[in-house]
Amino acid sequence: MIASLKGLVTEKNASDAVVEVQGVGYRVNLSLLALSKLPELGAATSLRIRTVVREDAFDLFGFLSRTEEDLFLLLTSVSHVGPKMALNVMSGLDVDELIAAIAKGEVVRLTKIRGVGRKTAERLVLELKEKVKLLSLEGRPQPSGKRPSAPASDLVSALINLGYKEAQAEAAAQTATERVGEEAGFELQFREALKVLRG
Repeated sequence: MIASLKGLVTEKNASDAVVEVQGVGYRVNLSLLALSKLPELGAATSLRIRTVVREDAFDLFGFLSRTEEDLFLLLTSVSHVGPKMALNVMSGLDVDELIAAIAKGEVVRLTKIRGVGRKTAERLVLELKEKVKLLSLEGRPQPSGKRPSAPASDLVSALINLGYKEAQAEAAAQTATERVGEEAGFELQFREALKVLRG
């Protein structure tokens, strides 16, 4: 099985990217947050990979860190949470915030992630509350739960990756954050920022 890829980013899409390794392009599924942190097209990147094989598909799921990969594995261990749903959950909050939300049993906050209903949020907390505490945070401090008032750099980066100018991206990110709130997940802020930019 493929465990990692190191190559050039040749394509970015809404939910995946193509990484070319020695002339072979690998389509890798990533969370919105991971996509926002990928370098520009043509630049080198390195991804940890989990391969999921089914009768009708051979999918690659990519991660920027060991902690992100470990969190994905924990999420997919929860009943009724498959790989695509796990990436969706990881698109709503960054790794540290998601770990903290599950560890603290913040069901309401988890339901703010698009596609996550109360039952799913409750399952995540019930099955993972103790397990996520064991995840290594790679030396980073536990999040305080407060988000900065300025637009998150990840949100601005994601908009720039879509082709918007930095000034446009920053303004849209600021407006989106004000509309949906600083505590809203990344995905909600991202979608609201796109609405702002598209008028």
